[in-house]
Amino acid sequence: MTGLLDTHTFVWWADNSPRLSPTADTFIRDPANTIFLSVVSVWEIIVKHKLGKLPLSQPLVAILSRLPAARIAVLPVQIDHTLAVEQLPDPHRDPFDRLLVAQAVVEGAVLLTIDKIFRQYPVTVVW
Repeated sequence: MTGLLDTHTFVWWADNSPRLSPTADTFIRDPANTIFLSVVSVWEIIVKHKLGKLPLSQPLVAILSRLPAARIAVLPVQIDHTLAVEQLPDPHRDPFDRLLVAQAVVEGAVLLTIDKIFRQYPVTVVW
């Protein structure tokens, strides 16, 4: 199965936070699953960190260097991802989240997130 990490899920995974659900943790660790971190999340982390809204336990570059060992691949933004945003319903206006949903839809991935608003989109949520 393919999973796409929501930004907070990635941050909690990186920090070994108890806020990461056991279900999400198991999904991420399962070698049968393909796990993606979107460049959208990297961008969101940078923006929020620079605004002082998201503290990081270590530099983002150091966190990202751990991705290969954890079997987490980086998902770039493709034109079909951005075009899919137009087809989404409007319960949520956050551009980062809308693009993550569109990527999950296009890639046929489940979205690993605690955020309940994602359940209003045509995507499977795992938490």
